[in-house]
Amino acid sequence: MLRRIRLRQQIQTLRPRLFRLAWSWCHDGDLADDLTQAALEKALRSLDSLREHQRVDAWLSAILANLYRDHLRSARRVESIEPDELYAPGKAPETWLEEHQIVLQVRKAVARLNPDQRLVLTLVDLMGLSYAEVAEALSIPAGTVMSRLSRARVNLKRFLGTTTKGGNTNKVVPIRRLP
Repeated sequence: MLRRIRLRQQIQTLRPRLFRLAWSWCHDGDLADDLTQAALEKALRSLDSLREHQRVDAWLSAILANLYRDHLRSARRVESIEPDELYAPGKAPETWLEEHQIVLQVRKAVARLNPDQRLVLTLVDLMGLSYAEVAEALSIPAGTVMSRLSRARVNLKRFLGTTTKGGNTNKVVPIRRLP
């Protein structure tokens, strides 16, 4: 009973992280919130199906990914990209604008990836899951994870290369890992 209570608490503390992951896939705050809530509800209802308690992140990511795939199958619509507020007090306006433009470029490039590549890229590079955890979460072989990730990174580099000013394709655009 105590283990179940701890698991419920751990799952609830992962809500912000799940929301950010869902948002990175769909770029829609309302949809990300709905997906996150549905994933949490499903996880809390099926706590008994969790075999390895130390892998809650991968398990929740799998639930969220499946819900997102279900949504894509049913919606079949183009995703919109909403700009967010990056303004931080004390930052120079030029710095804020440059960071904002870079973030928008990266988001647009990630949104151009096919859904399978986008899922793998965000799970590995933003969530920090291992290839094995992503493979388990998406029910695909680890080799498929690696090939999709490789293709996603090549495509991302190509997409970002066409959007940088002055044709400078060597500019490094940092991707922040979710806390």
